[in-house]
Amino acid sequence: MSTTRVCILHAHHDLRLETQALPPVGPGQVQVRVGAGGICGSDLHYYQDGGFGVVRVREPMILGHEIAGTIEVIGEGVSGLKVGQTVAVNPSHPCGQCLYCQRGQHEQCLHMRFMGSAMLMPHVQGAFRERLVMGAAQCVPVGGASVAEAACCEPLSVALHAAKQAGSLAGARVLVTGCGPIGALVVLVARFAGAAEIVVTDLVDEPLVLARRLGATDAINVARDAGKLDAYGVDKGVFDVAFECTGVDKAIAQAVPLIRPFGTLVQVGVGNTFNIPLNMVVSKEITLRGSFRFHAEFALAAKLLADQRIDVRPLITHTRPLEEAVAAFEIASDRRQAMKVQLAFT
Repeated sequence: MSTTRVCILHAHHDLRLETQALPPVGPGQVQVRVGAGGICGSDLHYYQDGGFGVVRVREPMILGHEIAGTIEVIGEGVSGLKVGQTVAVNPSHPCGQCLYCQRGQHEQCLHMRFMGSAMLMPHVQGAFRERLVMGAAQCVPVGGASVAEAACCEPLSVALHAAKQAGSLAGARVLVTGCGPIGALVVLVARFAGAAEIVVTDLVDEPLVLARRLGATDAINVARDAGKLDAYGVDKGVFDVAFECTGVDKAIAQAVPLIRPFGTLVQVGVGNTFNIPLNMVVSKEITLRGSFRFHAEFALAAKLLADQRIDVRPLITHTRPLEEAVAAFEIASDRRQAMKVQLAFT
């Protein structure tokens, strides 16, 4: 029987490289040789803290859901894919049958199985594996994009879904709070969508430097220069849309006064409970929208990468071989030196 190496978490700060059996390729399935995998914020929470909120790692779990690779084996009945083709792997697997899937709201699936998630028990195993057997429908061709670029398809999908929640961004004045990988991708998406102005805030300088490279018109360190936000609060606020990408109370409290009446706040960052200035949300008639994962946006992200209409390469700051997974996770934990850290599997 064939085997594959996997990157598996046993407990917080207990990340191991192990070997597991590789199942045979069944009908409707393919075998993918993974080329690159990005370390996500949720992966970091599992590694650093053993989970987030009430979601905890209760059994060994393979991490990872931002991956791409090449097709090695094609199962019976599969069409539209060929051996050697580079694909982005969609980690989202809705059931297709529940009431939300039937309404086309697949990201709210009642029986969602999302790779590398401890929300269910047994956990849904992730994709940090040298080889992976999975449903062919979850593999999306990315044309001539590299596997490193294609591995950014999943977080780009998150940013595209957030933009969809906001409506048209053409000519809009946009605020992005928090310039981690998702915030940075929101900047790219907002620029692609025709935003006239994009202002980014963060607590450290290094991601703000990248934000300017990606197209931000202003980038403000609110730990040091919060007063610079005052200019955007005139006349009850100037921003048409704010994308809140931190999930931190203070960032939300800073954003709301800067949103114009009838503007929109898209909450992308996840936290626990928040103190939101509801009086201002009500009095300015601000629309508050949550944004959770994605569905149709994955195919769009793959096409944008294949057509080179969005360039994610500046976000990929570090690449480490699978053997150095622990070091890669430590680097990804340092926002001053890393934006997107990827594991190289080949």
